[in-house]
Amino acid sequence: MARRPERKLPKANAMITAPQPEAVSAGADVLRSGGTAVDAAIACAMTQGVVDPLMCGIGGFGMLHVYDPATQTGKVYEGFGGCPLESRPDMWRDIALGVTTDGFGFIVKDFVNEAGAQSVTAPGLLRMLSQAHADHGSMPWADLFTPAIAWAKEGWLLRPHVYTVFTQNERKYGRMNYGDKLGLTPDGRRIYLNEDGSYKTLGSTIRNPDLAATLEVLAREGAESFYTGSIASHIIEDVRSQGGILTAADLEQIAVEITRPLSFGYRGWRVDAPSPPGGGILVGQILRIAEQFDLASLGHNSTEYIRVLAEAMKIALRDKEQFIGDPKYSDNPVDRLLSDEYVRTCAQAIRSGEKANIERAKPAESRHTTHVSVVDARGMIATMTHTLGNPSGFIVKDTGFMLNGAMSTFDPMPGTPNSIVPGRRRYSSMAPSIIYDGNDPVLTLGAPGASWIGPAVAQVILNVLEWGMDIQEAISAPRMVSTSNAIDISNRIPMPVQKGLEQLGYEVRRSHLSYAFAAVHGITRFDGELRGGADPQRDGYAEGVVVP
Repeated sequence: MARRPERKLPKANAMITAPQPEAVSAGADVLRSGGTAVDAAIACAMTQGVVDPLMCGIGGFGMLHVYDPATQTGKVYEGFGGCPLESRPDMWRDIALGVTTDGFGFIVKDFVNEAGAQSVTAPGLLRMLSQAHADHGSMPWADLFTPAIAWAKEGWLLRPHVYTVFTQNERKYGRMNYGDKLGLTPDGRRIYLNEDGSYKTLGSTIRNPDLAATLEVLAREGAESFYTGSIASHIIEDVRSQGGILTAADLEQIAVEITRPLSFGYRGWRVDAPSPPGGGILVGQILRIAEQFDLASLGHNSTEYIRVLAEAMKIALRDKEQFIGDPKYSDNPVDRLLSDEYVRTCAQAIRSGEKANIERAKPAESRHTTHVSVVDARGMIATMTHTLGNPSGFIVKDTGFMLNGAMSTFDPMPGTPNSIVPGRRRYSSMAPSIIYDGNDPVLTLGAPGASWIGPAVAQVILNVLEWGMDIQEAISAPRMVSTSNAIDISNRIPMPVQKGLEQLGYEVRRSHLSYAFAAVHGITRFDGELRGGADPQRDGYAEGVVVP
């Protein structure tokens, strides 16, 4: 019998995974220094904002799910702002042009809802991270900014995925190209483009000394400088000078919501994910409906397996669009949607061959988001998804950071559940999740990807819990999504499976990408062994750390 080579790498007792190598390194260094998972997630997030500037940053918002081993409990920090207090439901009614062709936002004349000063909503990320650090951090706040400051000063290499985002064609969907957004302000042109306005080439070094200086202020003065201090004043002055409606009151009133996670079962495991306005309900419905089937007998990624998951996804998305929203404005029937009676009814409809009808998911937040998952040596878990929503291109003068353009995700027509209302937060698909065996956390994961997040996270959970895959194998396995009446498949789904679905009457859209549909990053801990996985469609990796 052939021998298995002995694994000689040291056994990690802490781990981090994220889509950006520079950010993973920053978080890993914090773990080596004895920092908590929350400390590492903050250091990672600050660096992500430097090296992936259209995906995330201090001008954005996010959701952080923390497990504390001292209390054996989890909680979710919601760092969302909302529509500016001076916004009006009818402010763009007369210049509304419809919905983007891919369903990721609304179109308004001259792109004013997604680019420039009017597109900005109140950014809650830093206040959320500050609160989480006060609750669960151990290292000094200022130390967590050191890696990000260094990358901003010394420069970072323009990596393949970031270059793709910088240069991709968004006009075909009805959005402004991100390259145009990079050049929207003089500072953006100076930092991210060549002198002649052309794109920097792959492998170019990008430096942002203005952002380094801003991060130094935040490190020294704390997050409140962004909301009530010198940075806040600078934000409001610049935004309003360019026709924006964000006010000092918008920044001051941002409140961090701390909630208990939505909790549901899957074949004896406990899955905890964010409750509304987070996207845990989507993951929950997909898994609870899938649980009603003998999936192993269907075969992984077979025609019937994909049909069952596609219908579960469509039902979950249909119900989310109909029933789920900001809990301050919506009565979310979460218990009913996850009840045994309801999911059995849904499963029976799928067995009978019924096809849920969902022409197109209502516009969701941008796919351009990022994620980090961390487990520290004490067993604390921090899993966070954060974003600029839709990058606005508006770089606050002399600060180096871009504000979010999340107004593009609100309906410019009055009278809908997602219309513009002062202070309203939009439903988010963010689903940083933790799975337990009894009281022991065994899997944490999350992903960027808007409406694709729930389907992608659910598939990876199934790959681990149902099929016994290693976390990297589970993440790398071919995926599919169904956010309309069509089924989208990655290019590695076998052609006979596609033909089988088409024979059942489905429109099947094959992606040209081998790795597609959200970018899952996760960590498992079975039998005390940490293993990490990173989605190959991004540039990152998982790093294990040995903490003395």
